Amino acid sequence: MIPVKGFKGQRVAVLGLGRSGLATARALAAGGAEPLLWDDSPESRAKAEAQGFALTDLTRNTAFEGVAALITSPGIPHLYPAPHPIIARALDLGVPVDNDIGLFFQSWSGPEWDDFETTPKVVAVTGSNGKSTTTALIHHILTHAGKPAQMAGNIGRGVLDLDPAGDGAVVVLELSSYQTDLARALTPDVAVFTNLSPDHLDRHGGRGGYFAAKRRLFAEGGPDRAVIGVDEAEGRYLADQIGQGPADDRVIRVSSGQKLEGPGWSVFARKGFLAEWRRGRQIASIDLRGIDGLPGAHNHQNACAAYAATRALGLAPRLIEAALRSFAGLPHRSQLVAERGGVRFVNDSKATNVDSAAKALQAFPKIRWIAGGMGKDGGIGALAPFLPSVVKAYLIGHSAREFALQLGATPHEISETMAVAVARAAAEAQPGEVVLLAPAAASFDQYPDFEKRGAHFIELVEALPS
Repeated sequence: MIPVKGFKGQRVAVLGLGRSGLATARALAAGGAEPLLWDDSPESRAKAEAQGFALTDLTRNTAFEGVAALITSPGIPHLYPAPHPIIARALDLGVPVDNDIGLFFQSWSGPEWDDFETTPKVVAVTGSNGKSTTTALIHHILTHAGKPAQMAGNIGRGVLDLDPAGDGAVVVLELSSYQTDLARALTPDVAVFTNLSPDHLDRHGGRGGYFAAKRRLFAEGGPDRAVIGVDEAEGRYLADQIGQGPADDRVIRVSSGQKLEGPGWSVFARKGFLAEWRRGRQIASIDLRGIDGLPGAHNHQNACAAYAATRALGLAPRLIEAALRSFAGLPHRSQLVAERGGVRFVNDSKATNVDSAAKALQAFPKIRWIAGGMGKDGGIGALAPFLPSVVKAYLIGHSAREFALQLGATPHEISETMAVAVARAAAEAQPGEVVLLAPAAASFDQYPDFEKRGAHFIELVEALPS
């Protein structure tokens, strides 16, 4: 646990009692503060009470008397589309609003660091797609290299549940736009921006607000190194804003699909090969094509970002290459589940939007595509350029018929359920083809989350006859 500093003897309100909220309450208490806990959900309040926490009704008019700060969970709106009433009340009264990420950066370092031979580091990863894989890959590389590393944030543990830093320790954080948007302190040593595609726009007042939330990770703390994906205009703009000229190697530009030119520091992947260039010459090259845990151009971009981040921490290229080859991938993200009779079954349940589904469809040449669920605005019309790789689509869930109307001449059937889709795709698949779950939709019509959807796919595949 990381005891929170700066609030000893003070009352601090905590709104939202999920994983991060309860961890925040424990860390505040460990730092000598008095946490005042509340959640709109009776079930969450009961869970907190069962763990020994006392509750304070923050909806009362007098609830903020003598309160030094309000710490809110990331899923609770604080600005758009409208602030939660309790947050609005805090804003009206001038009570500082923060989240656990801000508390972490405020509390992470300590006087004991003066005795360390190597100062601990924080690597923070944000972006639209690939955050989790990039974060896990950085952690994997560090662990493979024998470095003491922990992973937290939007993946793994809550940040305040981490162990205190040891000599040479590295913390790798996955940070969503919800987390970076509100944190009052953001001071990573290495900051990573993977890419940007439209998502969560209602929470940020549009694409500009969404990008601004991501940009805060770089603008607020001034990281020593910034690893920035430049395949979108926003990434190119961000890299330009941070850099002090073409040769400023505090910025490492990353791309998948294009060669990056100039005298600066860059890492890019083309035709399955990762290349590192610095000061006008090539430093290293890695063949990514045979790495099962990193299929497709989108995962090659993740590999470039993780490679750049760990190079920024001083790791050697060949050490990083060996770690990349042993990376098994993350569950529900281009996860190879099984291979039967020359047919591969891949679980990409995390492909909940069109952009991530497009990346999955580009990763394989002959696809039996399982798609559908609770579709998002615009449906799947934007996937038309990637449909030539689809042998046939098997559509499930609420948006199955809407998706069918947007598939044009692509063969398809309405399967309705995952069980029917897996059975039909498996029965019709030929050797060399891939049965791919990449829904391009949310899961909430049939499953509580994408993890449960992916787990059901795995269960059905494992039950297929050999």
